[in-house]
Amino acid sequence: MIHARSLAAHSAAHPLAAPRRPTLRVAAWPTLRVAAWPTLRVAAWRRALGAVSLAAAISVMLLSPAQAVVRGAPDSFADLAETLSPSVVNISTSQLVTPPARPRGPNLREDSPFRDMFPDLFGDQGEAPAPRRASSLGSGFVISADGFIVTNNHVIDGADEIKANFADGSSLDAVLIGTDPKTDIALLKVTSDAPLPFVSFGDSEASRVGEWVLAIGNPFGLGGSVSAGIISARNRDINAGPYDDFIQTDAAINRGNSGGPLFNMDGQVIGVNTAIISPSGGSIGIGFSVPSAIVSKVVRQIQEFGGTRRGWLGVQIQSVTDELAEGLGLSDAQGALVSGVVEDGPAAAAGLEVGDVIRTFDGKDIVSMRDLPRIVAEADVGAAVGVVIWRKGASMTLQVELGLLEEDPPVVDASVAPAQSEEMASVLGLTLGPITPKRREGFGIAEDVTGVLVTEVDEAGPASAKGVKVGDVIVEVAQEAVATPEDVLAKVKAVEDNGRRTVLLLVHSGGELRFIAVSLDR
Repeated sequence: MIHARSLAAHSAAHPLAAPRRPTLRVAAWPTLRVAAWPTLRVAAWRRALGAVSLAAAISVMLLSPAQAVVRGAPDSFADLAETLSPSVVNISTSQLVTPPARPRGPNLREDSPFRDMFPDLFGDQGEAPAPRRASSLGSGFVISADGFIVTNNHVIDGADEIKANFADGSSLDAVLIGTDPKTDIALLKVTSDAPLPFVSFGDSEASRVGEWVLAIGNPFGLGGSVSAGIISARNRDINAGPYDDFIQTDAAINRGNSGGPLFNMDGQVIGVNTAIISPSGGSIGIGFSVPSAIVSKVVRQIQEFGGTRRGWLGVQIQSVTDELAEGLGLSDAQGALVSGVVEDGPAAAAGLEVGDVIRTFDGKDIVSMRDLPRIVAEADVGAAVGVVIWRKGASMTLQVELGLLEEDPPVVDASVAPAQSEEMASVLGLTLGPITPKRREGFGIAEDVTGVLVTEVDEAGPASAKGVKVGDVIVEVAQEAVATPEDVLAKVKAVEDNGRRTVLLLVHSGGELRFIAVSLDR
């Protein structure tokens, strides 16, 4: 179970020096015995000195070059914690909520004595209680001397009163500047007579798995608490939103820590702690932070525009599986497969087509489908970027001018020009027929959807195993449009004649387009 959690982190305006390397001591080699070297014949004092020199030499030989430059654990986090604490705040919010109406009790006569004996149960049945004020706690951190504060959107969502409580005991009213629910980031502003201590963002992209990190927050409302750990993993997708790219850490993160920062050993914010995985609600050493590479850009856009401005490509995509890769003629299952193109969108204007596989976007490799939405969103609106695609067995590069992502983007156009016949055909365990007006109405197929209708499905057939069902429409076979059952038969046979083991179908199902690879093995 994934719980949102807040973490208030400390930051310092000045980075601290790197921790000292641990001193190498010969005593760390207790198994070294001079007596084990029978050819060594020296006096006792020379023998002891020789043992020390030999031990040091052996220890140097056993250390690889990579091990020799690894930074050890700091002797203490105290200096870092003391420097960062003043920039970390506890976020307290309140809002008016209306409790649900009480359930109605058993029906009683108006003169029943039970009404007077049990007024809570029978009096004012169904009447909603009066609104009351509810409060919650989270964490945040100051990013500028004039009072901008970063926290999680879920910490302040719905609040009508927000306060920032500082480590020195002072409290300031906070104003909401803007939010980005898709990354769970919110920007607040407080006004202070004096400049506030603040922290700066670091480069999360330069952070490595295994590096030490520090978190300071407000767990369970206890106030400023410090926890330390390492970066356990990067690029985690926990299905929290469309742009998941979390840093995973084992630094303790609990309820109330949401919105606080994750620091590197230079005192820079490399993440905003947002969620944990926990069966009990407490930390089990699996916490997630939104990387500063995402947060810093969201914050800048909120400051400049009052909200986010993300790039928009205008495509519908799906993952490239091993079977789809074989059907597409790809050597590996990487990239994002285009299953729909928005009419008059940036992708359509650049010439992208259904069936293209996007392999590289703006110089960044698209390893999996989920990489593309995040990389596109991070690109500048109006920027012209290069897109490397795989189309029908060949690689090519297109130039796309990105649009602005709207909250409700246009619907993907799934239309393909048809030419119908009335004949039926069977292939891949499917019985196929034309889309007649009666069938279109009966199966609820939109007017702009064209292709070949699936009228029957053999449950033992290969297409059934891939989820094809009655009422689906086959739009393409082997990336070629089909209009009649005969088209489907001919194209499937052509794939078989070429020696391929799978055939690629583009199917319209449930209002969406998806590619599937169906086995041709008998």
